[in-house]
Amino acid sequence: MIIAIDGPSGAGKSTLGKMLAKKLKLLYLDTGAMYRAVALAVTRDRVPYRDIDRIADIAEKAEIDLIGEPDAMKVVLDGEDVSVDIRTLEAAQAASVVSTIPAVRRIMVEHQRIIGLSAPNGCVLEGRDIGSVVFPHADIKFFLTAKPEARARRRYTEDQSKGRISTYEQTLAEINERDERDVSREDSPLTISEDAVVIDTSELDLAEVFERMLDKVNERHSTAA
Repeated sequence: MIIAIDGPSGAGKSTLGKMLAKKLKLLYLDTGAMYRAVALAVTRDRVPYRDIDRIADIAEKAEIDLIGEPDAMKVVLDGEDVSVDIRTLEAAQAASVVSTIPAVRRIMVEHQRIIGLSAPNGCVLEGRDIGSVVFPHADIKFFLTAKPEARARRRYTEDQSKGRISTYEQTLAEINERDERDVSREDSPLTISEDAVVIDTSELDLAEVFERMLDKVNERHSTAA
């Protein structure tokens, strides 16, 4: 079973993707973490964003592994555990730029397909182009969304709990900037697949959204059977 979860930053994709993968005993693939790992490699090598060829070469040669259970997954870049390093604000901002490069997206999409198809029982993938590009024939597609203000509040609260220094206004501005990049990029823009189940999480808690998603998966599974 391939489950695709798409949506803008801060809509709850990662948390809910992990919950679904754990419940259904499927591989969890955080595609955003893969882009962050590439971005980290790019920043470490001090490659300017305008040098598209070098960035694509880094993406091609980088060995990225996701190891462990969904809620305790390690991201390994060329043999180094970078799970903490890729979660900084700087890494997120770098990833949002690097991920707009068409050559990088094509390379990463191929990696993601290989990982997803090689999973023994199936895979839960979350990102921004899973249902539209990576796995257009996924068994079930979800598109999670929420108002920018709701997503900014969640991200700000999360940052505060982790000791990151930011303000709500700064977080909201970053969310809006990321949204603009996601929908306007030429290659694999953020779009809602026609056959996706759309859930607005603005006024819902995680448990409510999870139950809705699980019901849809079970419904699709019983129909296919």
